[in-house]
Amino acid sequence: MLNRIINSLEEAIISLLLASMTLLVFVEVVLRFGFGIGMMWSQELTLLLSAWMVLFGVSYGLKVGSHIGVDALVKILPPKMRRIVSGAAVVACLGYCGLFLEGSWVYLEKMHMIGIELEDMPIPKWIGHSILLIGMVLIAVRLLQLLWAICTGKIDGFKLADEAKDSMHLIEETKAQATDQRGESA
Repeated sequence: MLNRIINSLEEAIISLLLASMTLLVFVEVVLRFGFGIGMMWSQELTLLLSAWMVLFGVSYGLKVGSHIGVDALVKILPPKMRRIVSGAAVVACLGYCGLFLEGSWVYLEKMHMIGIELEDMPIPKWIGHSILLIGMVLIAVRLLQLLWAICTGKIDGFKLADEAKDSMHLIEETKAQATDQRGESA
Protein backbone atom coordinates (compact mmCIF):
# COMPACT_ATOMS: atom_id res chain seq x y z
CA MET A 1 0.00 0.00 0.00
CA LEU A 2 2.71 2.49 1.04
CA ASN A 3 4.82 1.45 -1.95
CA ARG A 4 1.89 2.10 -4.31
CA ILE A 5 1.35 5.57 -2.80
CA ILE A 6 5.05 6.41 -3.16
CA ASN A 7 5.05 5.18 -6.77
CA SER A 8 1.97 7.27 -7.62
CA LEU A 9 3.45 10.31 -5.90
CA GLU A 10 6.71 9.89 -7.80
CA GLU A 11 4.89 9.63 -11.14
CA ALA A 12 2.72 12.65 -10.31
CA ILE A 13 5.76 14.75 -9.39
CA ILE A 14 7.56 13.81 -12.62
CA SER A 15 4.45 14.68 -14.65
CA LEU A 16 4.01 17.98 -12.82
CA LEU A 17 7.68 18.89 -13.32
CA LEU A 18 7.53 18.09 -17.03
CA ALA A 19 4.28 19.99 -17.55
CA SER A 20 5.54 22.99 -15.56
CA MET A 21 8.81 23.11 -17.44
CA THR A 22 7.09 22.81 -20.83
CA LEU A 23 4.55 25.50 -20.00
CA LEU A 24 7.22 27.83 -18.62
CA VAL A 25 9.39 27.49 -21.74
CA PHE A 26 6.36 27.96 -24.01
CA VAL A 27 5.26 31.14 -22.20
CA GLU A 28 8.82 32.49 -22.22
CA VAL A 29 9.19 31.88 -25.97
CA VAL A 30 5.84 33.55 -26.71
CA LEU A 31 6.70 36.55 -24.52
CA ARG A 32 10.21 36.91 -25.87
CA PHE A 33 9.59 36.42 -29.59
CA GLY A 34 5.98 37.54 -29.75
CA PHE A 35 6.09 40.62 -27.53
CA GLY A 36 9.81 41.37 -27.10
CA ILE A 37 9.65 40.92 -23.33
CA GLY A 38 10.65 38.08 -21.06
CA MET A 39 10.84 36.88 -17.51
CA MET A 40 14.30 37.17 -15.97
CA TRP A 41 13.85 34.17 -13.74
CA SER A 42 12.40 31.69 -16.25
CA GLN A 43 15.71 30.28 -17.46
CA GLU A 44 16.92 29.55 -13.95
CA LEU A 45 13.61 28.00 -12.94
CA THR A 46 13.59 25.85 -16.11
CA LEU A 47 17.08 24.61 -15.28
CA LEU A 48 16.04 23.76 -11.72
CA LEU A 49 12.87 22.00 -12.89
CA SER A 50 14.88 19.93 -15.36
CA ALA A 51 17.38 18.95 -12.65
CA TRP A 52 14.55 17.88 -10.38
CA MET A 53 12.92 15.96 -13.24
CA VAL A 54 16.16 14.17 -14.17
CA LEU A 55 16.87 12.93 -10.66
CA PHE A 56 13.28 11.87 -10.05
CA GLY A 57 13.42 10.24 -13.48
CA VAL A 58 16.54 8.23 -12.67
CA SER A 59 14.79 6.77 -9.64
CA TYR A 60 11.67 6.05 -11.66
CA GLY A 61 13.76 4.52 -14.44
CA LEU A 62 15.32 2.10 -11.96
CA LYS A 63 11.86 1.10 -10.83
CA VAL A 64 10.42 0.41 -14.28
CA GLY A 65 13.60 -0.84 -15.95
CA SER A 66 13.90 1.84 -18.60
CA HIS A 67 17.64 2.38 -18.29
CA ILE A 68 19.90 0.89 -20.91
CA GLY A 69 23.03 -1.03 -20.06
CA VAL A 70 25.69 -3.27 -21.50
CA ASP A 71 24.72 -6.68 -20.20
CA ALA A 72 25.92 -9.03 -22.94
CA LEU A 73 28.53 -10.59 -20.65
CA VAL A 74 26.20 -10.83 -17.68
CA LYS A 75 23.48 -12.52 -19.76
CA ILE A 76 25.76 -15.44 -20.67
CA LEU A 77 26.62 -16.17 -17.04
CA PRO A 78 24.78 -18.89 -15.12
CA PRO A 79 21.88 -17.52 -13.02
CA LYS A 80 23.71 -17.74 -9.68
CA MET A 81 26.79 -15.95 -11.03
CA ARG A 82 24.55 -13.38 -12.74
CA ARG A 83 22.96 -12.62 -9.35
CA ILE A 84 26.39 -12.25 -7.73
CA VAL A 85 27.68 -9.90 -10.44
CA SER A 86 24.44 -7.90 -10.44
CA GLY A 87 24.49 -7.68 -6.64
CA ALA A 88 28.08 -6.39 -6.75
CA ALA A 89 27.05 -3.80 -9.36
CA VAL A 90 24.16 -2.64 -7.17
CA VAL A 91 26.50 -2.38 -4.17
CA ALA A 92 28.90 -0.29 -6.28
CA CYS A 93 25.99 1.97 -7.30
CA LEU A 94 25.00 2.31 -3.64
CA GLY A 95 28.60 3.28 -2.84
CA TYR A 96 28.40 6.00 -5.48
CA CYS A 97 25.08 7.18 -4.04
CA GLY A 98 26.68 7.29 -0.60
CA LEU A 99 29.53 9.47 -1.84
CA PHE A 100 27.12 11.72 -3.69
CA LEU A 101 24.85 11.96 -0.64
CA GLU A 102 27.75 13.00 1.55
CA GLY A 103 28.90 15.60 -0.99
CA SER A 104 25.34 16.88 -1.38
CA TRP A 105 24.92 17.21 2.36
CA VAL A 106 28.17 19.19 2.71
CA TYR A 107 27.27 21.43 -0.25
CA LEU A 108 23.71 22.11 0.95
CA GLU A 109 24.92 22.72 4.49
CA LYS A 110 27.39 25.33 3.24
CA MET A 111 24.74 26.97 1.04
CA HIS A 112 22.42 27.11 4.06
CA MET A 113 25.14 28.52 6.29
CA ILE A 114 26.17 31.17 3.74
CA GLY A 115 22.53 32.08 3.12
CA ILE A 116 22.81 33.06 -0.53
CA GLU A 117 19.82 33.03 -2.85
CA LEU A 118 19.40 31.82 -6.40
CA GLU A 119 20.64 34.30 -8.99
CA ASP A 120 17.27 35.36 -10.40
CA MET A 121 14.78 34.32 -7.72
CA PRO A 122 14.50 35.18 -4.02
CA ILE A 123 14.75 31.53 -2.95
CA PRO A 124 17.57 30.20 -0.80
CA LYS A 125 20.02 28.32 -3.00
CA TRP A 126 20.05 25.30 -0.71
CA ILE A 127 16.30 24.82 -1.26
CA GLY A 128 16.58 24.97 -5.05
CA HIS A 129 19.50 22.57 -5.05
CA SER A 130 18.09 20.19 -2.43
CA ILE A 131 17.17 17.77 -5.23
CA LEU A 132 20.78 16.60 -5.04
CA LEU A 133 20.05 15.07 -1.66
CA ILE A 134 16.43 14.10 -2.33
CA GLY A 135 17.21 12.51 -5.70
CA MET A 136 20.11 10.46 -4.36
CA VAL A 137 17.98 9.21 -1.47
CA LEU A 138 15.29 8.12 -3.94
CA ILE A 139 17.88 6.40 -6.14
CA ALA A 140 19.44 4.68 -3.11
CA VAL A 141 16.00 3.42 -2.02
CA ARG A 142 15.36 2.00 -5.50
CA LEU A 143 18.81 0.38 -5.50
CA LEU A 144 18.17 -1.15 -2.07
CA GLN A 145 14.87 -2.56 -3.38
CA LEU A 146 16.73 -3.98 -6.36
CA LEU A 147 19.44 -5.48 -4.14
CA TRP A 148 16.78 -7.08 -1.94
CA ALA A 149 15.07 -8.59 -4.98
CA ILE A 150 18.41 -9.98 -6.19
CA CYS A 151 19.31 -11.38 -2.75
CA THR A 152 15.91 -13.06 -2.34
CA GLY A 153 16.08 -14.55 -5.84
CA LYS A 154 13.09 -12.67 -7.26
CA ILE A 155 15.26 -11.31 -10.08
CA ASP A 156 18.77 -12.05 -11.24
CA GLY A 157 19.89 -8.57 -12.27
CA PHE A 158 19.01 -5.06 -13.24
CA LYS A 159 15.83 -4.59 -15.21
CA LEU A 160 17.25 -2.99 -18.32
CA ALA A 161 15.59 -1.79 -21.47
CA ASP A 162 16.35 -4.15 -24.33
CA GLU A 163 16.56 -1.87 -27.35
CA ALA A 164 17.44 -4.66 -29.76
CA LYS A 165 14.40 -6.69 -28.73
CA ASP A 166 12.18 -3.59 -28.91
CA SER A 167 13.54 -2.77 -32.39
CA MET A 168 12.90 -6.30 -33.63
CA HIS A 169 9.36 -6.11 -32.25
CA LEU A 170 8.79 -2.83 -34.11
CA ILE A 171 10.11 -4.36 -37.33
CA GLU A 172 7.72 -7.29 -36.98
CA GLU A 173 4.79 -4.92 -36.33
CA THR A 174 5.73 -2.84 -39.38
CA LYS A 175 5.96 -5.94 -41.56
CA ALA A 176 2.57 -7.14 -40.30
CA GLN A 177 0.98 -3.77 -41.01
CA ALA A 178 2.50 -3.67 -44.50
CA THR A 179 1.18 -7.18 -45.20
CA ASP A 180 -2.28 -6.19 -43.94
CA GLN A 181 -2.30 -3.08 -46.13
CA ARG A 182 -1.27 -5.06 -49.20
CA GLY A 183 -4.03 -7.58 -48.47
CA GLU A 184 -6.65 -4.83 -48.17
CA SER A 185 -5.60 -3.07 -51.37
CA ALA A 186 -5.63 -6.26 -53.43
